[in-house]
Amino acid sequence: MKTILVTGGAGYIGSHACKALAQAGYLPVTYDNLITGWQDAVQFGPFEHGDLLDRDRLDEVFAKHKPDAVMHFAALSQVGDAMRQPGVYWSNNVTGSLTLIEAAVAAGCLDFVFSSTCATYGEHDNVVLDESTAQYPLNAYGASKRAIEDILKNFEAAHGLRHVIFRYFNVAGADPEGEVGEFHRPETHLIPLMLDAIDGKRDGLTVFGTDYDTPDGTCIRDYVHVCDLVNAHILGLGWLEQGKGSRVFNLGTGSGFSVLEVIEQSRSVTNRPVPYTVGPRRAGDCTKLVSGSVRAENELGWKPKRSTLETMIADAWRWHQNGHYEK
Repeated sequence: MKTILVTGGAGYIGSHACKALAQAGYLPVTYDNLITGWQDAVQFGPFEHGDLLDRDRLDEVFAKHKPDAVMHFAALSQVGDAMRQPGVYWSNNVTGSLTLIEAAVAAGCLDFVFSSTCATYGEHDNVVLDESTAQYPLNAYGASKRAIEDILKNFEAAHGLRHVIFRYFNVAGADPEGEVGEFHRPETHLIPLMLDAIDGKRDGLTVFGTDYDTPDGTCIRDYVHVCDLVNAHILGLGWLEQGKGSRVFNLGTGSGFSVLEVIEQSRSVTNRPVPYTVGPRRAGDCTKLVSGSVRAENELGWKPKRSTLETMIADAWRWHQNGHYEK
């Protein structure tokens, strides 16, 4: 059984990745500082508490578990915070990742799967992004992820660190078996916020602008089911195990869904009204941001089987009604 070190394995995407790894016959070892993750989400392998900035602790974990590869999810990821506190993002995301990469190389662990973001592309309104799209990140979150991509390339040239990079926008849904799910404190993502509003746990939503050049006037964003997303990461790991070269893959539907489509589908799935009001546009919001995944489909054989809006919301709603973490 191969061992995979999963940074951020106590978080939303990382915990789903650990389950997928275990199902695929790997032993996932979670490394997490629990600032935004939950120890209750660590159910599929050993847990090691630690920070990316702590090189001594990373060296201990590499020596103890001798992982065959790293799957790196741990990062700060809120755009608003990145605008207000860029230094925190550069320190945590970039310096932390550099420390992790140096520890991996020192331990001879030279296969690396990295969770990046389509935010590295910046503002390319109303086009389908692909891996050749120019990268002009608009904030410290996107810029920090792009910097990590560059670090990986440098370390490949110097030390043979082979890597697969995945870029994607919005992740939604939950484990259909309800073992893990999305649980942020505070919550900032549209679908769980909407489900909270439906459940009366928060005030209704505000739809920012209904005069965009889209079929219903609201912004369109790309969503990928979390299980489809982590399955791509398993395929990326297999890509490296087969001795193939470093590669970047976008993950998306190529079409996306509007805010009102998400609201209507949430009403349909839950059979409850969605409380919302209409407000003015927000500065900086693009009309349409979607990402293609032709390369991932053609080269990895990736198929986003659960990334329909109905399935993503239904899985999220199932988790939402009963799922939570305590610690």
